[in-house]
Amino acid sequence: MAAPSGSLPIGRYLGALVGILAILYALVFFTGDSPKPKLGLDLEGGTQVTLQAKTTDGKPPGSASLDQARQIIERRVNGLGVAEAEVVTQSPDRIVISVPGANGDAAKSVGQTAQLRLRPVITSAAAPATPPSGTASPSGSASPSGSPSPAASGASAKPSGSATPQGFAPAPTTKAAAPKTPAAAPTASAPAATAPAAQIPPAPAGVDPKQYAQAVADFQKLTCSANAGASASLDKPGDVIASCDQNGGTKYLLNKAIIEGTEIAGASSVAPTSTSPQWTVSLDFKSGGQATWARYTSQHNVTTTPNDPANNVAFVLDGKTISAPAIQSTINGQTQITGNFTQSQADDLANVLKYGALPLTFQQQEALTVSPTLGSDQLKAGLLAGGIGVALVFIYSLLYYRALGLVMIASLILSGILVYAVLVILGRQIGFTLTLAGIAGFIVAIGITADSFVVFFERLKDEIREGRSPRSAVPRAWVRARRTILSADAVSFLAAAILYYLAAGTVKGFAFTLGMSTVLDLVIVFLFTHPVVTLFARNKAFMSPRISGLGAVQRLAAERAAAERAAAATARPPVRPAVGRRGRAPAKES
Repeated sequence: MAAPSGSLPIGRYLGALVGILAILYALVFFTGDSPKPKLGLDLEGGTQVTLQAKTTDGKPPGSASLDQARQIIERRVNGLGVAEAEVVTQSPDRIVISVPGANGDAAKSVGQTAQLRLRPVITSAAAPATPPSGTASPSGSASPSGSPSPAASGASAKPSGSATPQGFAPAPTTKAAAPKTPAAAPTASAPAATAPAAQIPPAPAGVDPKQYAQAVADFQKLTCSANAGASASLDKPGDVIASCDQNGGTKYLLNKAIIEGTEIAGASSVAPTSTSPQWTVSLDFKSGGQATWARYTSQHNVTTTPNDPANNVAFVLDGKTISAPAIQSTINGQTQITGNFTQSQADDLANVLKYGALPLTFQQQEALTVSPTLGSDQLKAGLLAGGIGVALVFIYSLLYYRALGLVMIASLILSGILVYAVLVILGRQIGFTLTLAGIAGFIVAIGITADSFVVFFERLKDEIREGRSPRSAVPRAWVRARRTILSADAVSFLAAAILYYLAAGTVKGFAFTLGMSTVLDLVIVFLFTHPVVTLFARNKAFMSPRISGLGAVQRLAAERAAAERAAAATARPPVRPAVGRRGRAPAKES
């Protein structure tokens, strides 16, 4: 193989590497808050919530619905301001939310369905503390759970079971009616309608009598205690349902939903003002929902139909009645949800509503909190494992390659410096977090990086064994080793890319760090290792047998060449004297 023409511009290669490091560390120290990589849940500590999907027919959810739910939950987590969260699906019916740090508690509520439905009230009653003798809690009932406690909207009604005025009302741009409690509005002390069957109204128009009879039976047996049974959030919008209020003091029999949460165009929390001294949630409907809401409020309000129970519309979130106030007037525009909110409650309710309703209902299976102490211990263990791996590589390289081992050690140190800067920048730009699996990827990558140096050095030894000088052997060895290094790193990167695409959860972190380290390995080998070895090969002292193992290889090559020359000389045939044309020796010239 012919030697490459020209000399290697060593200064240019090393200058490029210095420039890259200077730019990266300028970004690390002069941009962002902390010059440290972001750590994952298993290293920093935090919260992991596992949610299991449930469907109305009891069958496993479809992959499309589960993925859509994952996307909505991910947007909710980000909307809460929870940084570095990871939301992944675990087939066939689970979603896992991982939030590192101390703000993971906010993620525990994002899995709620947030299925907002507006349902007319048929009747209500005080909820008994225990179910009637010989009966069980209905499966379709709602019980108070850990969902948010924002109240529903309005300026005029005090819902039963609630101590604060809540209700539906037009936005402040429309003058609201003076607060008052209509006769149809249920109260905790004197419900507008009682639970006995004799006072249950007949089935409303358009309701299946059998389904209505079952709903009435559920209503009569319903208890709103904490263990009252499954949530009513599994109901269908076209069913009559029995539901509890947020305090568990009142139960409701509710008609078909008139508006679905999917008709919500947006929601936002509104700070107190002079006209509204409390935090409120402003709710905007889409055009279809707004038209339905305007039409219903025009036909059912305390002014138009004062004795109609349907004037009370329940604000139902996840099957639980937040409140059931009376409608005071037609609402044709923005709707306000008012109540005794704190800022946090208003923000949470607006957040879960504006990011849409989940296509599935989720039940929290597990909420695991990893303490920062445990995360710190795992980080130390991971760093210790990495340190042991690097130390073994250092010892091997020094024993086997001597001075070339120093080049390998320097290359690995520079690779670590480069990786650290890239981790910090990726954490700021794309939110990449380093996990224990990611550290395992870096430990595996140490072997891949060292393998590139071994391939180069062994090729160099082969060239010197063939009798070439170190100065000419280095470029020839590099040309041969470069192909092998590129092929090996391409295979490693392809394997990491496929693993990243097919895997889920922390395995993705392993694949990502493995692929990233493979790419950075090429940067170090091309811009540092090759130029430095070329520079050292020009120094005669570097080739000394006491300094570099290459000197011994060169001496062995010289001894082999001398032996080959001696063998060739021994095998050469004797030289015969010249003979004339007739066999006579040529006459000597006088």
